[in-house]
Amino acid sequence: MTDETTDNHETTPPIFDKIDPATFLNLDGDAIEKLAALGAEASGVGHVHLGLDFEGLPESAPIAFTKGPNPKHESLKRLVEEWRLHPERRKGTATVGDVASFCGLVNRQKTDSSVVFANSDWRAPSLTAVIDYHDDAADGPAGWLQHRVHYAFPFSDEWTVWAEHDGVFMPQVDFAEFVEDRAPDMTTLTEAEAASIARDLQVQRIGTPSEIFELARGLQINVSSKIRNEVKLQSGEAKITFDEEHSGADGQPVKVPGAFALMIPLFYGQEPITVPVRLRYRMRGGTILWAYKLFRVDRTITEAVDHAKAEVRQATALAVYEGKPEAAGA
Repeated sequence: MTDETTDNHETTPPIFDKIDPATFLNLDGDAIEKLAALGAEASGVGHVHLGLDFEGLPESAPIAFTKGPNPKHESLKRLVEEWRLHPERRKGTATVGDVASFCGLVNRQKTDSSVVFANSDWRAPSLTAVIDYHDDAADGPAGWLQHRVHYAFPFSDEWTVWAEHDGVFMPQVDFAEFVEDRAPDMTTLTEAEAASIARDLQVQRIGTPSEIFELARGLQINVSSKIRNEVKLQSGEAKITFDEEHSGADGQPVKVPGAFALMIPLFYGQEPITVPVRLRYRMRGGTILWAYKLFRVDRTITEAVDHAKAEVRQATALAVYEGKPEAAGA
């Protein structure tokens, strides 16, 4: 019995018997690399630098593109931003609590193009520094207007209370209670100050705190022979002198002071200022109603803002404009 053994390494597969050897390619290493490169170019991803000859843009920007039957281009900016070590630029609004802090932070962040806007609206005065404002040259680059420092003047508690009741007529009891509660806010003026304010308000005399306080403690006034009103919040009685003559409880003429003065801070953290206040009253249905009117509130606040503007100019050496800055990107 003959042992027939087949060596698979020497056996030629039947399929190759039918192929002409001339059809085989002799591929060396260099050819394989070139074919791989051609394949990658046909279906891979690449990038180029796109030239940008436009004002306000960089000279070039990287653009990614995909190859294949449906090629397309895409900006690399979004992908690159993920790897930033710090923000592209400064933006946001810092809010400070006083003028000194406003000046300090502006000095820390300001650039050659920084400016300050002041809003002197007496209802909501404010200062806003735009750190990245437009260049001051007519043909200079535009700013982003996204980096700001803001200060909203915070009205003091004392001013807020007096402003809330400004011009509101109150029954005598309510007015007396209010005056007693706010007695520490009142001040006695010097003779020269009183004369000056009396001229401004066109009244004969400015009442002292003691007179107004006595008004709160106990007032007797007979506006006519048929009308008499008396209020006592504490023991004892008091008489006060008035600008307008009427018949008093004892039948003698009495005078109501046409005004009085406050010494209160306008804004939180600032020094007190003198605020003139008109004193008013009227008769209604047999009773007396009292009110006061802060004198020229708008001018008082505007003057305070003007003082702050001067302080900012000196401390920061920046231009200060009256108004509001345009919105970022507008």
